[in-house]
Amino acid sequence: MKKVMKRKSISHKAPKKSPKFKKMDRKLRKEMKKSAVNSSKKIALREGKVSGGFDKEKLEKMNLSALEKGYKADVFLKTQVPGFDQLIGKGIPHGSTVLVEGGPGSGKTIFCLEVAKRACESGKKVLYMSFEEPEFRLITHMEAFGAKPREYIKKGNLYVKRFNALDIARSVEALLSEAKKELLIDVQPVLIPQDFKPDIVLIDSLSSIASAFSGEENRFRIYMEQLFRYLESHDITSFLIREVSSPSHVGTSFVEAGEAVSFLSDGIVAIYNVFYRGGTRKRGIEVVKLRGSEIDRRIVEFEMRKGKGAICSPNKTLKGNFILT
Repeated sequence: MKKVMKRKSISHKAPKKSPKFKKMDRKLRKEMKKSAVNSSKKIALREGKVSGGFDKEKLEKMNLSALEKGYKADVFLKTQVPGFDQLIGKGIPHGSTVLVEGGPGSGKTIFCLEVAKRACESGKKVLYMSFEEPEFRLITHMEAFGAKPREYIKKGNLYVKRFNALDIARSVEALLSEAKKELLIDVQPVLIPQDFKPDIVLIDSLSSIASAFSGEENRFRIYMEQLFRYLESHDITSFLIREVSSPSHVGTSFVEAGEAVSFLSDGIVAIYNVFYRGGTRKRGIEVVKLRGSEIDRRIVEFEMRKGKGAICSPNKTLKGNFILT
């Protein structure tokens, strides 16, 4: 008689989950639950049902004055750059992102330093982020045009810092790598000092940042979208310098890296090198667009005077036979 051999049941114990895994699992479950709740709310809105006793009709009749209480009383920024504010009507809407573009030597940096100077003198906090020139050179530039940057820094109104564009490119690479792993992360696109809350941020320049993304236009576009979203969410008015070989909006062919900056920006200020027949050379300035404000669309004279800074001449419209670059 054969003996029947009983097989021993083998139990497979699940491997212990690390604390890091558990933490990430809880985070993902929480986000999924939140997403599901938001989706149900959207469905309720489409069906005319809203939690809390509101229906679609009541929402449409809601008094919006309560929503406007969060806005600042002074919603427009005056640059106080001599002559320039006459071109921008009420001023630059608070929290806007303005692109300052032009060719080499046109005066983009000096214009932005003038904005910084005037803002500091009026008590606002300004962060000047340089991706090209070192801090001491920018301070020297400001002093040459009549500003007192060392005094602004001591008072806590000015913060000048040089950054490395390659660090920006690496942070975007990390963002994309993590996104592939489907992890929910939040990356700060600008390295703003934690102990300094600026009213105005000036970035010099986007051209240097774009060069760090050479051959990776999609990554540059992703970064720019993150940057604009960050500035908007933190209610920061910003001026972004960009160097272009020729102004695209006057009919020349300039291909923008990522094709995003001009569309994302709320305003564009173009500064030109102006060449007249006969050898005369001048500078011109134009407000190409500014959302939320009526603008004067003329190209007027723009100059930089030692000891005084950047000056616009709104009463001197450019005339004659000239070329803009």
